[in-house]
Amino acid sequence: MSILGLKKKQPKTFKVKVSTMDAEMEFSCEVKWKGKDLFDLVCRTIGLRETWFFGLRYTVKDTYAWLKPDKRVLDQEVPKDSPITFNFLAKFFPEKVEDELVQEITQHLFFLQVKKQILDEEIFCSPEASVLLASYAVQAKYGDYDPNFHKPGFLAQDELLPKRVLMQYQMTPDMWEEKITAWYAEHRNITRDEAEMEYLKIAQDLEMYGVSYFSITQNKRDTELLLGVDAQGLHIYSPNNKLSPNKSFPWSGIRNISYSEKEFTIKPLDKKREVFKFYSSQLRVNKLILQLCIGNHDLFMRRRKVDSIEVQQMKAQAKEEKARKKVERQILAREKQMREEAERAKEDMERRLFQLQDEARMANEALLRSEETADLLAEKAQIAEEEAKLLAHKAAEAEQDRQRLEVTALKTKEEKRLMEQKMREAEQLAVKLVEQSERRLKEADHLKQDLNEAKDAERRAKQKLLEITKSTYPLIAAYSNPPPPTGPESPDTTVDMNSSIRMDFKDSDMKRLSMEIERERLEYMEKSKHLQDQLKELKSEIESLKLEEQQQAGLYSLRSYAEPPYIPQSNRNSAYMAQMAFYEEV
Repeated sequence: MSILGLKKKQPKTFKVKVSTMDAEMEFSCEVKWKGKDLFDLVCRTIGLRETWFFGLRYTVKDTYAWLKPDKRVLDQEVPKDSPITFNFLAKFFPEKVEDELVQEITQHLFFLQVKKQILDEEIFCSPEASVLLASYAVQAKYGDYDPNFHKPGFLAQDELLPKRVLMQYQMTPDMWEEKITAWYAEHRNITRDEAEMEYLKIAQDLEMYGVSYFSITQNKRDTELLLGVDAQGLHIYSPNNKLSPNKSFPWSGIRNISYSEKEFTIKPLDKKREVFKFYSSQLRVNKLILQLCIGNHDLFMRRRKVDSIEVQQMKAQAKEEKARKKVERQILAREKQMREEAERAKEDMERRLFQLQDEARMANEALLRSEETADLLAEKAQIAEEEAKLLAHKAAEAEQDRQRLEVTALKTKEEKRLMEQKMREAEQLAVKLVEQSERRLKEADHLKQDLNEAKDAERRAKQKLLEITKSTYPLIAAYSNPPPPTGPESPDTTVDMNSSIRMDFKDSDMKRLSMEIERERLEYMEKSKHLQDQLKELKSEIESLKLEEQQQAGLYSLRSYAEPPYIPQSNRNSAYMAQMAFYEEV
């Protein structure tokens, strides 16, 4: 056994783990591979052709370094872990992302890296710009906003804003989500790559975009400064201000950058300008600064030259790809629109079908109700017909009653007129009776006066007769000498004859007067009885008419005619007194 056989056999491969912004990959690499071999393998794996922006970064102690392409991987200061971990990141940034980034994968990797730098506050961003950038990030992730699908709280698990912005304002996550959603709703019909490009176009205008910062000191004084290296040139900052540089050296104005151990010298093209020197204490940092300066300067010069055939082909392919995707998006949008229209038409048809079913059900129910209603209406019609007949009969009876009432009214009017006429006649008769009573009273007074006068005359006549008798009787007896009376004819006979004469005179007058008074009394009593009969008849007729009117629901009122004719109290009293006086005389 040879001594060589006792030596441990060296492995021919080693394990590598590469982390991109959205994936992790593991590779088995040969020991002799250089950095360029591993880098090309990663680029081929992810389909990246714009390789000049990217590099493989690894961590060395307290700093980081980029894998050198022309040196073997294992010969560099890479970690000795297995697998060896690398981060595939953008090493150089474009000046104008819209013009320089051709492939979608390139845009996507830049978008993810810049977004992480903003969220980690490596790039300062104002709250307003942060919200706008977050809305484009949401559009790139979720597509068009749909209120039916994107309910409140759908962004709760997404990291979209820097912690500094969240702490700056006293706002709840729901309030931030509402602000982001308001912008997000405005980005309809924007594809993922377009949203990512809009995100990068806004981010490239930020002051800290694409700048790599390093701590340095000036040569004269140990003043701490910050050196910034980006696609535009070199910038000198104050340690507490990374936004506004104190001094800038654009690549177009730099003639030479020299490096000697810890000292850097920047020589401007303008010889009148002062040469700027600065120091960096760490050797690894100095090498990193030199790499970034060389790479950014090369890209700066490359941008100002005609694109290489490879870049032209890439741009042409990217243009064709964009046109093809645009057509596909249009076709997809048209198909989506047609599908949405078809779905809407389907929904309309289903809704219409449900509506028709509801209408059919309602029509059936309405038909049943109408049949029931028809039966009910037929029954009601029959009842109405019977009621109509009854009403017609009642109307006929009412018409007969009306005609009868009209006839009765006419009769009542005629009877009323006759009654009024009779009442007027009764009143006139009463007035006449009163007048006759007064006249009879006066005549009775005259008769009494005549009777008294007759009595006075009789008394005077009797007295005169006695006087004459007394004066004549002796004379007659002296001249005639009649024989004395014999027998019953004695002087008493003379006296009887005289008294007979007197009685004859008294009886004749009294009989005459008594007969006249009796005749007048009889006439008056007859007329009074006749008048009382008429009044009773009139009163009975008025009462009967009043009763009929009350039975006929008060159509006519004969209350005023039901009373006896009014006779003044004085006339009634006069007639009564006359009648009483007449009776007393009788």
